[in-house]
Amino acid sequence: MHVLSFLMSAQFIEIAALFLSIVWMARNPKDKVRPLLVIALIVNLFYGILLSMFMGAEGSLLPWKYDAILLHLDAALGLPATRLAQPLQGAWRVPLVTVYQLMVPMMICWFLVVRRRVLGLALILAYVAELVTAPLLYGIVPACGPVYALGANWMHAALPKPELIRLGGMPNAFPSLHIGTAVVLVLFAPGRWSRIVALTFFAATTMAIVSTGEHYVIDLLPGLAFGCFAAKAGLRRYRPALANLAIALVWSLLVRFEHHFFISHAYALRVLAVMTVLVTAATVAQQWRERQPAYAESEDIDASAPEQPTPVHMPSP
Repeated sequence: MHVLSFLMSAQFIEIAALFLSIVWMARNPKDKVRPLLVIALIVNLFYGILLSMFMGAEGSLLPWKYDAILLHLDAALGLPATRLAQPLQGAWRVPLVTVYQLMVPMMICWFLVVRRRVLGLALILAYVAELVTAPLLYGIVPACGPVYALGANWMHAALPKPELIRLGGMPNAFPSLHIGTAVVLVLFAPGRWSRIVALTFFAATTMAIVSTGEHYVIDLLPGLAFGCFAAKAGLRRYRPALANLAIALVWSLLVRFEHHFFISHAYALRVLAVMTVLVTAATVAQQWRERQPAYAESEDIDASAPEQPTPVHMPSP
């Protein structure tokens, strides 16, 4: 059991992915894209260390967390994470924990999928936009997740008062970076089958982060807009990127300063939630329509392969 836990740990997965990417790069030194993946994984490894240090310091500077308030916002939505997680235990537990730990390998796989469509750099830029911006949003509404706020019995714990509570953990719940990344994968899905895979992974990630107690349901909503922001930033479409970032920022500010209003007026919270979901769905539909002509050909064609010259037919004398 300890060996399985070690093999499924985020640290082991990241190191294994880096080793395999180096082996993959060595197999074809002429491919200029492969070193880019290795560099990205090295940066991600060191970023993870720096992020843990930064978030640890942020947790010390911001010991008062919004977890109890987020629990009440979940209740106002009618979708409390503590209740939704209960049927996802038992046989569901292991596969959902596995999905939660597979985020980095999935990001790598998606890079390998889209690089053939000349979108590898855009996807990496989307990842960078997420990793740079997320810690700043975490500082607006610092929270840790129900399993950290309520303890091992979090699914059956009594609902605390909607007030700040003192927690020593890292604030990395609101918004959900896992959902944001899953949205990025959906937006960058190049064809029919990859879109099915991306949507399936998105649904599984949603269940995973709720069932493990890492997030509240309310965390998912700004995470949707945050993922759209990162994807648009990666594609260098800055106006829609800023618009989606503004949605995520508005969620953070409203939760921080107007949570009492939304707890008392659940209808307003639900309207805002529906609007966020609709904006995300519209963004995905628009992105897929725009990319459809580029992906009309077979996905087996490698964009890195040299183009074949078009034969020129000389007129007969």
